[in-house]
Amino acid sequence: MRTKKISAAVVRRLPIYLRVLEEATRDGDKELMSSQELGEKAGVSPALVRKDLAWFGEFGKQGVGYDIETLRTELRRILHLDRDIPIALVGVGSLGEALVRYFRRRYSLDPGFHLNIVAVFDADPEKQGQDIEGLPVQAPELIPERAKELGIRMAIVAVPPDAAQMVVDALVGAGIRLLFNFAPVKLTVPEDVHIINADLSLELQRLAYYLED
Repeated sequence: MRTKKISAAVVRRLPIYLRVLEEATRDGDKELMSSQELGEKAGVSPALVRKDLAWFGEFGKQGVGYDIETLRTELRRILHLDRDIPIALVGVGSLGEALVRYFRRRYSLDPGFHLNIVAVFDADPEKQGQDIEGLPVQAPELIPERAKELGIRMAIVAVPPDAAQMVVDALVGAGIRLLFNFAPVKLTVPEDVHIINADLSLELQRLAYYLED
């Protein structure tokens, strides 16, 4: 399956489908869901739902729909969310610390949540050694050692713009190929590195366009 070239747009929609199915599982009032209903709740057409899922196999029956639990389980497997995913976070400012607290607490309380921040790094010597939700803040120089020790393959970058490229280079050098970047700066990464950029200020500026005069 990984030999197929799945578009980024399809991958972006899979977690949305999964969320709809998990909400239906929590409600527990039915076992089946049509592509029409799944599409409506996900904000896409039923044809697009069927097309997206067809990349990964045959999950539904025409005229019957999808078995909610089966499709939920398959989507979790496809997204690798059926196992723990150890994550590193670099940059323990206000945003970084809030992210660590959120992820650590949710991981401890939700058995189905497998995104686990296992190592935290910051270049500020005054922050190093501090404890955040049971994790000591460590020097970035330890990233390669901790990545190997803890099997880290994903990282969150929450550092100032002028430090972001250096941090990303260190993470990539440690073998980490999946990055989520909060720094508002364009970063250069190798072709085999997947990076998602979340520029909050840029998104708010886009939203401001819709303000009424």
